[in-house]
Formats: sequence, C-alpha cells, structure tokens
Amino acid sequence: VQLVESGGGLVHAGGSLRLACAASGSIFSDNPMGWYRQTPGKERELVATITSRGTAYYADSVKGRFTISRDNARNTLYLQMNSLKPEDTAMYYCAAPTRDTNPKAIDYWGRGTQVTVSS
Repeated sequence: VQLVESGGGLVHAGGSLRLACAASGSIFSDNPMGWYRQTPGKERELVATITSRGTAYYADSVKGRFTISRDNARNTLYLQMNSLKPEDTAMYYCAAPTRDTNPKAIDYWGRGTQVTVSS
C-alpha cells in the first residue's frame, strides 16, 4: 500500500489549496480515509475523514472551510481547503484506514505535503 500526497504549497491567508492523495493497493475502495496535520512539537491531529460511501467528519477548527472528498474509481482522496488561516500551516498527511481515528491506530500514512499560510 502506498499513499502519495500532492498539492501543498505557500498561500496567503484567505486563499485556497486542494490536496490530493493517490492510493495504490487494495486499501482505498472499502475503507474510510482521512487527512491529518502536524506542526513541529505538536501531536498529529485529525482534520477530516470520509467513509467509503462518502460520509464526512471534520474537526471543529476546519468545519465550514475544508471539504474532504474521494474518487473511488481513481483511488484518490481530496481535501479542498478554503479561507485558509496562518494556523492551518502544517504538514498534511493522508491516512488509511480511519475506522479508529487515533493516529496510533492508523496502518498507513503518506509522506506528507507541506501547507504554509502567510498572514
């Protein structure tokens, strides 16, 4: 199983980015998937998850600004991030499966993609 993130970058506050996670192997189609983020010195935190059928859950800090989605035919997970804030600056990781959202329970992680939001 491989998870490969893309789409990170530098953006001004108020801007938007769209992250993508390409999944190989059999992990994608029947499993919930998720996005996490981490800043230096802090624990990895859940941003959003989505079930195989498309039911989404969001952390309160991103609710109303971020949208998680998936394309099961392309084995790809997305995170549309709008109205970005400097506090959204972090390394963003794709994760699977996310039945248990505790980071210690996740079997597979991508390498991450850096998102930096300037004020």
